[in-house]
Amino acid sequence: MTDTLDTPADASLLDDSPDSAAPQAGAPAVSNPHVAKWSGFMTDCGTLAGRVNPYLHAGRLTRINGLVMEAAGLKLPLGSGCRIMVPGGNSCEAEVVGFNGDKLFMMPTDDVVGLAPGAQVIPLEAVPQRPTPTERLEPRRRASDRAKHLPVGDALLGRVVDGAGRPLDGLGPVITRHSRSVASRAVNPLLREPIRRTMDTGIRSINSLLTVGRGQRIGLFAGSGVGKSVLLGMMARFTSAEVVVVGLIGERGREVKEFIEQILGAAGLKRSVVVAAPADTSPLMRLQGAAYATTVAEWFRDQGRHVLLIMDSLTRYAMAQREIALAIGEPPVTRGYPPSVFARLPQLVERAGNGPEGGGSITAFYTVLAEGDDQQDPVVDTARAILDGHIVLTRELAERGHYPAIDVAQSISRCMAQVVPQTHALAARKLKASMARHARVRDLIPLGAYVPGADPVTDLAVRLQPHIETFLSQGTREAAPLSACIEQLEAMMQ
Repeated sequence: MTDTLDTPADASLLDDSPDSAAPQAGAPAVSNPHVAKWSGFMTDCGTLAGRVNPYLHAGRLTRINGLVMEAAGLKLPLGSGCRIMVPGGNSCEAEVVGFNGDKLFMMPTDDVVGLAPGAQVIPLEAVPQRPTPTERLEPRRRASDRAKHLPVGDALLGRVVDGAGRPLDGLGPVITRHSRSVASRAVNPLLREPIRRTMDTGIRSINSLLTVGRGQRIGLFAGSGVGKSVLLGMMARFTSAEVVVVGLIGERGREVKEFIEQILGAAGLKRSVVVAAPADTSPLMRLQGAAYATTVAEWFRDQGRHVLLIMDSLTRYAMAQREIALAIGEPPVTRGYPPSVFARLPQLVERAGNGPEGGGSITAFYTVLAEGDDQQDPVVDTARAILDGHIVLTRELAERGHYPAIDVAQSISRCMAQVVPQTHALAARKLKASMARHARVRDLIPLGAYVPGADPVTDLAVRLQPHIETFLSQGTREAAPLSACIEQLEAMMQ
């Protein structure tokens, strides 16, 4: 009897080479393209299950002093969320803002009515991203990845939410698959795309004389009642940006509804996300509202979209941080502002701007309240230094009925020279020079002390002034495209 294993045809059964494992013609393929996808999905599910703590750690509430709550029995990092149980089944959320030894200092984000001594304090874990077969789970390498996560995504467009991502418009819950940490870091400055393109704001005076670049950060400096909110609403309606994110921080509750219905309008709301943290909310919620609005804008930027971020106001954000810092014992240094305020402001502002090369951008406008029209206020001075330009709205122009009340002479856009052609820059320079020349003799004209013919340059400035004021004035329902503004400016200054 012959051994069949000695034949060449059967010798391949004993061959361990990779070629021997190749499928024969007509046989089904061994590798399935879906195997790797579902294998990664199961791995992500196992990773999430491994992060779950099988034990429930809890502490006790020991003291409430004003806005600060003290808890014992827990060791949590700064920024961690907690849930304090209220008798009757309710609860109150808080955030760790400091510690001293074994005591945690917390600030509430909700109403604290009903809290009793010894109430149970339970730490809250960050809501993880739900894995899907098509999207892998992002690793949590940084401390910010373990901070509070709030919902982001296209489902937020046309919605009004508070600083915690909860809807305020009564249109049902916000259902999104994505969430993002509100404590994300700014983009590496060496990876940012330079500011090269213009951003059409729809405002004639800004487009022509204070041209804004895509990815620029601008401050609106003004006192109360000079038209800041109306100007922001005009930008939100007329801008060329794909998405508008509005952060209403520390404003009156009545102004929130008026801004949405009367200023922003239904058409502007369709492509906007409004984050509202009114003045009656806790200072921690106001801080979180500003960070959340920036986080939503960052998510849209990472999707390759061009975003207009409007935040009203940066001063209320600084005041909220001042309340928290003073409550936990930080000493005041400059007009009652502690040092942490001036550290927080650039951290928030630097998160806006351009993303990496070829990606999206965030063009940000921050309103800064100059109390008593004081341009030397510490928050005003700090914001002017860390922003890429400032637009000053004056009460004098508002009292004359000149809207928007933008004082071109006191305003500047630091990136204008990089994004406009030479002819546009020359025409803008001529107009500013004409306005400055007219300002010298403005008080002499009503008195009859000005004699025409003595200075041809001044005579030209006086003749152009009515046309300049008409050019810079704009109705609230009037859009001014960038190209039309440039044509009108160059034609007037020829």
